[in-house]
Amino acid sequence: MPVIDWIDDTLETPAANLALDEVLLQSIDANPTRGILRTWSPEPYFVVVGRSNQIATEVNEPECQAQGVPIFRRASGGGAVAVGPGCLAYSLILPLTDELRANGVVVVTQQIMQAIATQLSHLVPGIEVRGTSDLVIGDRKFSGNSQRWLRHAFLHHGTILYDYDLARIGRLLRPPSRQPDYRQQRSHEDFVTNIAVPKASLIDQLVAAWNAQPSACNSELLVQAKTLGKSRYDSAEWTRDR
Repeated sequence: MPVIDWIDDTLETPAANLALDEVLLQSIDANPTRGILRTWSPEPYFVVVGRSNQIATEVNEPECQAQGVPIFRRASGGGAVAVGPGCLAYSLILPLTDELRANGVVVVTQQIMQAIATQLSHLVPGIEVRGTSDLVIGDRKFSGNSQRWLRHAFLHHGTILYDYDLARIGRLLRPPSRQPDYRQQRSHEDFVTNIAVPKASLIDQLVAAWNAQPSACNSELLVQAKTLGKSRYDSAEWTRDR
């Protein structure tokens, strides 16, 4: 495992925050000698769809418009998420070694998810990995995750609900077009839950899971993220259905 730098950086806009994950991924891909764990706090409320999602299928656009909740598209796969206060976002960017590449996406994802589940179980016993990349308590999901692989590095990022207004999810999102078997067609209200742990404790456990060392984000990367956020992630051309 490479040395992993931990940065806790929440930028001013949702677009810049989404862009920072891509900028950090590109930086490790160009120099795959270290890893990065980033934690950040989404505010205000907004919706993020996966790279190949159809907004009209996954998102209740009229309700988002009525509530003034913007919609963004990220560069990784996975489904749509509604985030905001009470939701912790994290990103793990690692060099893509020959061993990891040989193991493949499914195995690598399971290894990462199990490492996080084991660490969080120190706070709340009984946390499990279900589906492709969900963390659950009992049969209710509190964390969803997705990945993006480049040639020399990959990004694994996700959200952890700890004090989120869960009723918003069912209002802002439609039932997902792709569902894990264990969901059993349950509504968002019956499927999603919070993990009753303070945000600071969640961050401590994520840092411990990867033995990450406190660091500061390179100022040039922050500038790049803000620029990319405005040029791409705030762009209707990038966000609209493909």
